[in-house]
Amino acid sequence: MFTFHDAIHPAEPEPGRHVVLGTPLDLPAGEGREVIFLAAGCFWGVEKVFWETEGVLATAVGYMGGTTPHPTYEQVCTGATGHAETVRVVYDTSRTDAAHIISVFFEIHDPTQGDRQGNDVGSQYRSAIWTTTPGQLTTALATRDAYAAAIAARGFGPVTTEIAPAEEAGPFWQAEDYHQGYLWKHPDGYQCHTRTGIACPVLPHTPA
Repeated sequence: MFTFHDAIHPAEPEPGRHVVLGTPLDLPAGEGREVIFLAAGCFWGVEKVFWETEGVLATAVGYMGGTTPHPTYEQVCTGATGHAETVRVVYDTSRTDAAHIISVFFEIHDPTQGDRQGNDVGSQYRSAIWTTTPGQLTTALATRDAYAAAIAARGFGPVTTEIAPAEEAGPFWQAEDYHQGYLWKHPDGYQCHTRTGIACPVLPHTPA
């Protein structure tokens, strides 16, 4: 059952619609839909991966896990607000589940790097999963442990991914409009995917 009050805070007067998917950027959870928040480095490339992922209905980029209300991109980039560049993902539970979404998340970045992804350095690039259902939380923790074991066997260090219920991370502040769907608007734009190259297991589905 959906329990987190997912109040999205748009930077613009209206949240808008996704430039690729056509759905509202603030598409709510509901019957057959779940929301999860994922931070895996620069949010431009992370969002593109998820709008291309089977079963995803909407994505929006923003800032989460910090303390400053209504942060701007420039403020977040200083590291002083404590926010991570985050993608809000809404998915259709009849077409995919948290286990598949979280598996994709771990495969598209290196979750052992702490406050960085490759050349992108700072707390805004840290790895995090903020969940909105008990099933998501259970799946995220179990997947993290399974992936940590898989990559440790290949010489990687400990997984640093922060995992917690979304209410502990605070509000999701939607980023400025020019960041939404950035790599559709700028097909040759910057992408940072510092991957381990190791497949992440997809665990059995855990009911919400």
